[in-house]
Amino acid sequence: MTVSRTTSYAGIAVVVAVLPLLLNPYWTDVFVSIGLYSVLALSLNIILGQAGLFHMGHAAFYAVGAYVTAIANTMWGVPVLWAMPFAGLAAALFAMLVARPIIHLRGDYLLIVTIGIVEIVRIALINNVFGLTGGANGIFGISRPTVFGFRIAKPIHFYYLVWAYVACSILLFRRLENSRFGRALNYIKEDDTAAEGSGVNTASYKLWAFVLGAFWAGMTGTIYAAKMTIISPESFSFWESVVLFAIVILGGGSNRGVLLGAFLLIGLPEFFREFASARMLAFGLAMVVMMIFRPQGMLPPLPRFYKLPERIRCITGKGGDAAAAQAGGGA
Repeated sequence: MTVSRTTSYAGIAVVVAVLPLLLNPYWTDVFVSIGLYSVLALSLNIILGQAGLFHMGHAAFYAVGAYVTAIANTMWGVPVLWAMPFAGLAAALFAMLVARPIIHLRGDYLLIVTIGIVEIVRIALINNVFGLTGGANGIFGISRPTVFGFRIAKPIHFYYLVWAYVACSILLFRRLENSRFGRALNYIKEDDTAAEGSGVNTASYKLWAFVLGAFWAGMTGTIYAAKMTIISPESFSFWESVVLFAIVILGGGSNRGVLLGAFLLIGLPEFFREFASARMLAFGLAMVVMMIFRPQGMLPPLPRFYKLPERIRCITGKGGDAAAAQAGGGA
C-alpha cells in the first residue's frame, strides 16, 4: 500500500470518526442506515459484483439473520451480539439449501428464481412459521446490544458500531477479492465456460459465494434487529433486494463503488425529502442514464496486474513483461 493511499484512508477514517459530532441525531441515524446498506451491498457484491450471478433475493438472508437474533434474544435471553455468529450461520445454511438446486441457472432465469425466494421467505414469516415469527406483527422487545458493559442505545452509539462493522467488512472483502477464491469468482464472471474448461469448479465457487454473502447479510440482520428492537416481515420485502441490487450495479462492483452507491441511493434522497413525490422519478431517470452512458458503473474494479516469474521475464524482456502483466488484468 502506497503512502498516498495510506494517507487517504487515514483521512477518511478521521472524517467518519468526527462526522457524528457535527450532526444532529436525525442525520446521524441516516448515516447509520447508509452504513447498514453498505454492509449488505458489500455482501451482495460477492455474489453479483464478483461472481456475476444475478441475485435479487438478498433480503431473504438478511431476514433470516434478523429473525434468528430476535427469537434467540426474546425467547431464550441470548445477548444480541452473542447471537450474531449464529444468525450468520443460519443464513448461510439457508443459502446453501436454496442455492444448491438452482446454482446451474444463469442470467434472467437465476434472477427470477431468487425473486421467488425472497417472496417465499416474507410470506412464511407472515404466516408465523412454527409459531416463532409473530406473524404480520413481527417480534417486539429485542434488547439493545452491550459491549463490555456499555449499553448501545443512542444513534451516535449505533453509528460507531455500524461503521466499525463497515470497516471490518471492507478489509475482509478486499483480502477476499485478492485471494485465489476472489480470482476464481472473477474468472467465472468474465466467462464461466472458459473458467470451467480451465479447471475451475464453477458450481462449487458459485455456491460458496452465495453462502459467504448470506453469512455476512445474516450478521448484519443482527445489528438491524438490535437497532430497531422490533422487526416485521415488511422490513424485508422485495423492494429491499431491489435497492441492494441497484447499489451494486450503480457502483460498478467494486468496494468503493458500493459505498458510493449506498450514499447516493440511501443518503442522497434524504437531502431532497421535500421533493418526495419526484424522488422515484429522479431515481429511475438516473438508472436509465447510467445504463446508457456508463453501463460498467460509476467505480468499476481496477484492472489487475500480476508479476511474472523471473524466468519468464528473462525470456520476454521488459516490454513483454509489461504486456503480459496487462493481459493478466481483469475487470
